Amino acid sequence: MKLLALETSTEACSVALHVDGETISKFEIAPRRHAELLLPWIGELLAQAGIAKSQLDAIACGRGPGAFTGVRLAVATVQGLALALDVPVIGVSTLQALAQPVMTRLDAEGDVSGRAGVLAAIDARMGEVYVGAFVRDGANGWIAHGAETVLPPDQFVAPASPSRWHGAGTGFSAVDSTLAKRLADALESLDAAALPHATAIAELAVAAYERGQAHAPELLQPAYLRDKVALTLVEQGKQGG
Repeated sequence: MKLLALETSTEACSVALHVDGETISKFEIAPRRHAELLLPWIGELLAQAGIAKSQLDAIACGRGPGAFTGVRLAVATVQGLALALDVPVIGVSTLQALAQPVMTRLDAEGDVSGRAGVLAAIDARMGEVYVGAFVRDGANGWIAHGAETVLPPDQFVAPASPSRWHGAGTGFSAVDSTLAKRLADALESLDAAALPHATAIAELAVAAYERGQAHAPELLQPAYLRDKVALTLVEQGKQGG
């Protein structure tokens, strides 16, 4: 299995290449440089692995939620490459990718009781956060608990079950750490600096591919969760020109 994965939904830019069970990657916190880095990094990883683009079985990306321009960049790049190479694509939730390292850690620690879930949150700017909850699904691993959402952090209410959570993502430090403070009593661990990584996209995409969930490039859709890109001048408390 040879799969290329991209993640550009936040200030972090990353590319991962999964080849027959081994994954190599490049990652950098590079605001506004994603478009500059993406294609050269893809070429570097392919060269490092000694394979050509034509040998890829599928291409995956973080489909959001996240920064509008970053999500669009990843989706458009994956669609362009996949159409040219005639390979299928897999879109992965950015919030699920953010939660994946925590879920993997809990699995490695043998915590299979289902007593605690994972909350992934990304700073959505404009006084809001993107939030997704993930819980154990018995022998089937982890699943989303309800729909992903975008809202002011002081309005988020964690699901009643499970009662304990592990938090990850910049949404916990956004808006004066409101979400972290609001959920403090329910959090067993928190990494408020965590950012989604293409290696997690690759891991989730390989599993999805093996379940037969890859699809045609034109069916890949971004998940913005909201239509509004920026605050108006009035909303920013400024005078219009």
